[in-house]
Amino acid sequence: MDDREAQGTGAEPAEAHEAEPSHRARLDRQKIRLAVYDHRSSLNRDGSRAKVVPADVAGRFTTARHVVFALLIGIWAALPWIPIGGHPAVFLDVPARRFYLFGASFNAQDFWLAFFLLTGVLFGLIVLTTTLGRAWCGWACPQTVFLEGLFRPVERLLEGPRNAHVARDAGPWSLERLWRKVVKHFVFVALGLFVAHVFLAYFVSVPSLFEMVLEGPSAHGSAFSWTTAVGLVLYGNYAFFREQLCLVICPYGRLQSVLTDDDSLVVGYDVQRGEPRGRGGKGKREGLGACVDCGRCVAVCPTGIDIRNGLQVDCIGCSQCIDACDEVMDKLGEPRGLVRYDSLRGLRHQARRFFRPRLALYGMLGVIGLAVAAVALRHRVVLHAQLLRMPGTVYVVDGATTRNQFEVHLVSADDAPRHVVLAARTNLEGAEFLLAETVDLGAMRDRRVPVVVRVPTDRIREDSELEVTVTTEGEPPEVLRAPLLGPPR
Repeated sequence: MDDREAQGTGAEPAEAHEAEPSHRARLDRQKIRLAVYDHRSSLNRDGSRAKVVPADVAGRFTTARHVVFALLIGIWAALPWIPIGGHPAVFLDVPARRFYLFGASFNAQDFWLAFFLLTGVLFGLIVLTTTLGRAWCGWACPQTVFLEGLFRPVERLLEGPRNAHVARDAGPWSLERLWRKVVKHFVFVALGLFVAHVFLAYFVSVPSLFEMVLEGPSAHGSAFSWTTAVGLVLYGNYAFFREQLCLVICPYGRLQSVLTDDDSLVVGYDVQRGEPRGRGGKGKREGLGACVDCGRCVAVCPTGIDIRNGLQVDCIGCSQCIDACDEVMDKLGEPRGLVRYDSLRGLRHQARRFFRPRLALYGMLGVIGLAVAAVALRHRVVLHAQLLRMPGTVYVVDGATTRNQFEVHLVSADDAPRHVVLAARTNLEGAEFLLAETVDLGAMRDRRVPVVVRVPTDRIREDSELEVTVTTEGEPPEVLRAPLLGPPR
């Protein structure tokens, strides 16, 4: 019997069979046991994948997660439909370079604000991991939400319970196995395309999405190709790749060892209470721990690990092993919590610290970040103006005068029309201007306003310049400057 078989049956190395009267000796025996066992995972030693079919589980955390999944999927699907300020709650109009987020409007000139959004999300994830471990992975990550909230329920409905599913896949092909696979994958493709279409609505709006669907692929080739490609990628991910995305591609799981500490909340196994493991009912468990080595925690794990082997990179903190173990403890009349949410200190029966230097540093950095973001948003400009020289000849000599030609490029980042006043002046006497003094700029629009300056050629100096003052309601005046050029003297 190899080590992996020993793990599944509860057999122990020879060193662990010696009679040890003390609890400390039993724990030392458990350390030896964990050291010789293979690490269970969906990845085999040769890098190949061991297909994981988790068993069904019910319990308080599983119910709560399904409620969270339903809420997250509902919010995600509803955001393109909910109007706020005349636009969808989230609408990323990339071709027009207009972006609407919960009533606020932005354009391409505001892209620098994405720095605060992205760093804020990253910083929040770091703080969340330090305090709650991989709660994001198990409860809110889109990979988990869509897999456990959409695709896995369909698979359970069509393939049946785990034992029947595994036995059917291990046997020869039959009509029953064929129709179950065909129907399941047909539904998976439909779900992948549904998710892709909802994502598309974030970029084209719901009315435009319906128009595209009704007009057909030939009228919207790029949108059709994009949606089909994304739908097929989602299908391949959720039908086949699944937990490998978390283990092989996603860097977040690899970083948890530096983001967590002994006081972070994790899913863990109480070694002191559970060891040594052994089967047997009441009256037959003298000298044994609470763990009956039933393997239920392994059977329900979506990444195929054994939580009793300690904190592992494969664990996404989904809590399914907690519900499974609690169910077994209830049947045995034992207290719940053999597998539970706790810190590594708590699992060692030590006091958990919540306030610690790391969190104090994060709190200070968070306050600084919020302050900087608030100042940046407060000074955000909703009317962007540039004074540009017209392409072509930099100046034109017309008799005794020299003509310089410019344009004022106005870009509105506001979701309301604006009345803009332009005023031009130079530091030269005798200058003449051709300029529209008032401009009505539409919401989220841009406009180029020509400016022609005529000055006596003999008065142009090296410091000659044009000033254009841009004024609009609610914004401080902005002065744009450009040099006036002429023939050398």
